[in-house]
Amino acid sequence: MSEQFAEVIVDVPSMQTNQPYTYAIPTEWIGQVFPGMRVIVPFGKRKILGFTTKILSKRPGVSFKIKEIEEVLDLTPVLNTEMLEMASWLAKWTFSFKISCLQVMLPAAMRASYNKTIKLTSTDVSEEVKQLFDEQNEVKFDSKELSADVFKKLSKLSREKKAEVIYQVHDRARTKKVTAIKSLLNTQEIQKQKELLRVNADKLRLLLDFLGKIGSQILTQKDAIKKTGLSAAVFTQGEKKGWLKKEKVEKYRDPYRDAEIKRTKPKQLKAAQQKAVERIDHSIVQQQDKVFLLQGVTGSGKTEVYLYTIACALKNKQTALMLVPEISLTPQMVRRVKSRFGSNVAVLHSGLSEGEKYDEWRRIERNEATVVVGARSAVFAPLENIGIIIMDEEHETSYKQEDMPEYNARDVAIKRGSWHHCPVVLGSATPSLESRARAQKGVYEWLRLDERINGQPLPEVQLIDMRQELKRAPAVDISTPLLDAIKQRLEQKEQVVLMLNRRGYSSFIMCRECGFVLKCPNCDISLTLHMDSHSMKCHYCGHEEPIPRTCPSCQSKKIRYYGTGTEKVEQELQQLLPETKILRMDVDTTRRKGAHAKLLRQFGNKEADILLGTQMIAKGLDFPDVTLVGVLNADTSLSLPNFRSAERTFQLLTQVSGRAGRADKLGQVVIQTFNPKHYAIQLAKKQNYEKFFGIEMNMRHRGGYPPYFFTTQIVTSGPNEADVAKKMFEIDGQLKQVLSSQAVILGPTPKPIMRINNQFYYQLVIKYKKEPELDAFLEDLLLNSQKEARQKLKLKIDRDPIDFI
Repeated sequence: MSEQFAEVIVDVPSMQTNQPYTYAIPTEWIGQVFPGMRVIVPFGKRKILGFTTKILSKRPGVSFKIKEIEEVLDLTPVLNTEMLEMASWLAKWTFSFKISCLQVMLPAAMRASYNKTIKLTSTDVSEEVKQLFDEQNEVKFDSKELSADVFKKLSKLSREKKAEVIYQVHDRARTKKVTAIKSLLNTQEIQKQKELLRVNADKLRLLLDFLGKIGSQILTQKDAIKKTGLSAAVFTQGEKKGWLKKEKVEKYRDPYRDAEIKRTKPKQLKAAQQKAVERIDHSIVQQQDKVFLLQGVTGSGKTEVYLYTIACALKNKQTALMLVPEISLTPQMVRRVKSRFGSNVAVLHSGLSEGEKYDEWRRIERNEATVVVGARSAVFAPLENIGIIIMDEEHETSYKQEDMPEYNARDVAIKRGSWHHCPVVLGSATPSLESRARAQKGVYEWLRLDERINGQPLPEVQLIDMRQELKRAPAVDISTPLLDAIKQRLEQKEQVVLMLNRRGYSSFIMCRECGFVLKCPNCDISLTLHMDSHSMKCHYCGHEEPIPRTCPSCQSKKIRYYGTGTEKVEQELQQLLPETKILRMDVDTTRRKGAHAKLLRQFGNKEADILLGTQMIAKGLDFPDVTLVGVLNADTSLSLPNFRSAERTFQLLTQVSGRAGRADKLGQVVIQTFNPKHYAIQLAKKQNYEKFFGIEMNMRHRGGYPPYFFTTQIVTSGPNEADVAKKMFEIDGQLKQVLSSQAVILGPTPKPIMRINNQFYYQLVIKYKKEPELDAFLEDLLLNSQKEARQKLKLKIDRDPIDFI
């Protein structure tokens, strides 16, 4: 082959483009570079990272000299054909730059400059290769120092799955290498050594017996100590005598290494579950890319349906992908999936260390894990031959990525389902209005589970009108009926879950003399009081300062705390119930790695009576002894200027109510509210989703909001408010030339919180049903925005935004 060229998407933050650049492949690498590999290329005076997207055998018709690729970072593609096509679609669908779409698909370890080694994964290699590795199993890999001939050989080995490139992720969570032992003696030598031992050398005799048993097997020293009961010193003695060799071997960082997970068997299905499983299994076997909406009341056994259908995919020699919305839900869900499918399960979520994520990604990529459970980004897991994709709690807003690319995992899951010809199951007790409407229209197949599997009725819900109750409440945040209910459950040795929609100690502090409220110097938002750190914090930019004792404006000492927070409620509860053990679960108490799982494990082991937390405790948790759920402030999300406020409130109250009475004991729910007559709260009390759906759809229709209209949000930001506003009004003028009279533009306006971290934000929202010229206009707008980026103006385009706040 005389010449080869590669189309490369380059990573230039200040000049991003979806247009690939063409580079010549150096002669020595011809036939070794494939689409999906990362390369280093010259760009102006710099050398930058890029992804190859296409290989050309014909020289492009240009007169100038085409620059050559400087370095090839991979032996084989890190992104397969599916992911390359997915990146092209994602860039177009989310109005993003293709490079950001390609990078989001890889673990962080592969997006940075780490040391790399190449490791033999097979002994079936030629003598020449063994010499290349200098009789070692793993050697440093630096493509710049390799000759073309050696690179070619290594590339071939990698494609044959006989070698792999490993990134050396320095991880505090756990070292990558562990000590292993290997016997250096044969049977005759062991017998000879035994005869030379003193009569009382029992430990050394035991070591020799053990070395005889393991033969040529390499075993970690930790396992050897466990099996023999011998100390590490005895193995060191054996090494000094020349009986055994110690060496460092790679050990996967397993995020669930300390968890004791017992294998479980499938449970007997109810009729409705059986029907759902049969419909989904049929689609798996027939390889139909159908979308199912599995709508089931809380406690109706949706998880068991998921497990049955995953088993069907595995039986069909396929893989399975399961998405959960929050890191806090992952520990319990992972336990349930791992208890059914064992070591076949890999886990991907933001709570893992960088090394753990990389190791799990490698297990998936090497087909060592056939089931993946994870949060949003796990939707890009490098699974092949997927048989089923499941999205639990599909209505959750955390499935939407807020940074470029602003994708919704639901859209990506359905796209992958189409690629693999497999079903996608969207599960929820309270589906998003969009999904429920699509099910009603027949776009999705609608499966329903209307009864709890334990046969118990849904918990009784009591509404407390805080407008009246506040006058006689024992504490600002806890009403008398709720306190009485808590005491009754505690006397019965049962557990309680309390949800509050705000972390911290108090919403804000205000001077009662002059009305001054302490605000963040960088953002248009008041600072939140945190008693654990004795400071005022901004939940947007992270600014922190001491708690003022006098008013900074008028010097008055009449400065008071207003509002409420999880810390404050914990303190109130401890005063009212001094003997009670309370666990608080919010962003502040779950910052440390593994904190979510630890808190849930403590609560599950009944080391605490009350679990107090924010939204993260509302969904997916399943504790048999929880019989009372209290919602302290049902109105928080109702007061937000957001067309989804009622839907969010209804979903949250229904989900948190579902945590009560999940086993044999009857459950009770107490909801404190200042708006007891609001339809979202009234219908959440009855858990009447269908009636809520009808009322809310009518409201959306009258207001012209999704699912009746599509929406796209455009946001400009920058350090100078006048420039930001000017740019947004300019875009507004251009849009009016492109859109039809049926489209509606809301704005331009400043965002509700106009300044965050000294950046000003303006927005406009387009509501439309069909605008054939809009996508092309927005793509041009995105590409042209790179010129403004140099003037410190940024542009963000969000298709189907979660909210406009």
